[in-house]
Amino acid sequence: MNNETIHTRRSDHLLEIIEDRIATGIYMPGMRLDETELANEFEVSRTPIREALIQLSYSGLVDMRPRRGAIVSEISAQLLFEMFEVMAELEAMCGRLASRRMTDADQLSLLQAHHSCEEARDHADSDEYYRRNEQFHQAIYSASHNGFLIDETKSLQKRLSAYRRLQLRVRDRLRTSYSEHTAIVDAIIVADGENAADLLRKHIIVQGERFSDLIASLSTLSISS
Repeated sequence: MNNETIHTRRSDHLLEIIEDRIATGIYMPGMRLDETELANEFEVSRTPIREALIQLSYSGLVDMRPRRGAIVSEISAQLLFEMFEVMAELEAMCGRLASRRMTDADQLSLLQAHHSCEEARDHADSDEYYRRNEQFHQAIYSASHNGFLIDETKSLQKRLSAYRRLQLRVRDRLRTSYSEHTAIVDAIIVADGENAADLLRKHIIVQGERFSDLIASLSTLSISS
């Protein structure tokens, strides 16, 4: 394993930790994330910390401000739910198109991603399931063969990543998620576009309903910026 690979994995790992702390309210809206303090805490240089914070700014979880650095963004319960509503419709559209346009290679990729999720589910590894779950959903996006839709859906998927990963730690959610995936795969493969769209919409929107409550509870504790 070369140094670049190790560096990338370190940065990705730090990103996930900081995402979790934002999503669970450890890092509150308006809080400044000091690169030096984080580097000291995680015993790394400032470079992977800075890279993680930049990636978080792309997803909207952090604001990069001149002379102040990284500030945890304000995300209201209403905004979070609205983002999940849009995500649900984008994924539904991907599923509908995929059911009509899927190639043999697309189908193989989807089935491989689905099987990969099963392995993570059986090991009760929610973080690994999340990573494989991303690949599962992206296989559906790709099978839509609509470049603009793929880009927009991936962009919002990235912005909601912290909340989508966190909800997988809820009891029995891995099992339920995988069962929902199975129904989605079956619908897409038999070219039942409307059913695939409906299943994907329901699969995504439940996450927003759960986390809108989370963000509402955190908003009362928000510190001033």
